Order: sequence, then C-alpha cells, then structure tokens
Amino acid sequence: MSKDKKIQTLDCTGLTCPQPVIKTKDALEQGADYLRVIVDNEASRDNVTRFARSRGCEVLVDPSENECFQITIQAGHNVVDQDFQPADYGCTVPAAGGLVYVISSNSMGRGSDELGWALLQTYIQTIEQVDPLPSKIIFYNSGVKLVAEKSGALEALAALQKKGVEILACGTCLDFFQLKSKIRVGHISNMHEIMTAMSEAGKLVSPL
Repeated sequence: MSKDKKIQTLDCTGLTCPQPVIKTKDALEQGADYLRVIVDNEASRDNVTRFARSRGCEVLVDPSENECFQITIQAGHNVVDQDFQPADYGCTVPAAGGLVYVISSNSMGRGSDELGWALLQTYIQTIEQVDPLPSKIIFYNSGVKLVAEKSGALEALAALQKKGVEILACGTCLDFFQLKSKIRVGHISNMHEIMTAMSEAGKLVSPL
C-alpha cells in the first residue's frame, strides 16, 4: 500500500458484530482510500475481512497489541452496496474454552465411502440446529475437503461462520490434496493454532 496515502484508523474494540462492519462500510462510502480497523475478537476480524473483500478491497490482517487484530484495507472498486444486510455480519462471540468440533476425515463412520461422505455433509448441516454452537470447527487430513468448492456443506459452514463460529482448515492438508486454491470458507491454519484450539477447548466432539 502506498506510503503517500493517509490511513484512517477505526478502533472497533469493544464493539459487537455487526458494528465493526458498519463502521468500515461507512468509512469506505465516505471516501476513505485506506483504513486500519482494530478489532478484539476473531468473529469481527473475519466479518470485516469478508466484507472488505466482497467490495474488491485489498486486505491485510496482522495481530495487534493486547490480543487485538489489525485489518489494513485499501479501497476497492465496489464502494456502495445497495443490498447490504447488517444481519449477514451478525455474530455471537463464543466464550473461551467452549465446544470445538474436529473433522479429520471426509467420511462419517465405516463402510461405504459414498454414504460416509453424504452423512458427514448432513452432520455439518445439522450443527447449526444443535445448542450450543461450537466456538470452532477444525478440519484436517481429508476433512479439509469439506471446505473446498465441491462440498455440499459450504452453505452450512458459511452460515455458522456468520454466527461467529471460527472455521480452521489445516494448510498442510490442503496442500497435500491440492485444495488450497479451492478453499471457500474459513481460514488456512497451522498445527500450532490447531493444537492450541484443541488444548483450550472445554469439550471436543468428533463424528468419526
């Protein structure tokens, strides 16, 4: 990003979704070329990033101080969105140490792989209907196929993500299956983040 441009800072710490997205939207529509948005939770980070990219913006996310996230945005071509719905960026930030789902395969149970694939997609589609929602869903090994373009679970995962559920997909696994460019939901993770999420979970659930 150009050093000649003034960067406007939006401190959105302490704000719940969709307020960080609304403030980002207003700043872009008022003509800001460069924004630095600071948020204090992963749901707001993901929502602001998703919103900015939907406008064709360039986005860079870095950790900030005090466990916050700094999102640097360069304005894109699509500044005004008549179809913007704040509810699409709402979320319930799960408490730390909550429920974490672990998906480590692209098949549920043993027997028919075709049936197992269908069952697993239905399983993920049902998560939203079960209380409480997980704080995170972790995908590794062949489970990462669920976040790729041919998965029937993408719509359900996107809906969960909008509600503040963090979707983590193992980067090494995506590379192995040549799916890194085909990921459609969540973010690419690493073993350190995955192990930390599992160790901090209040409860781990796996369908396998």
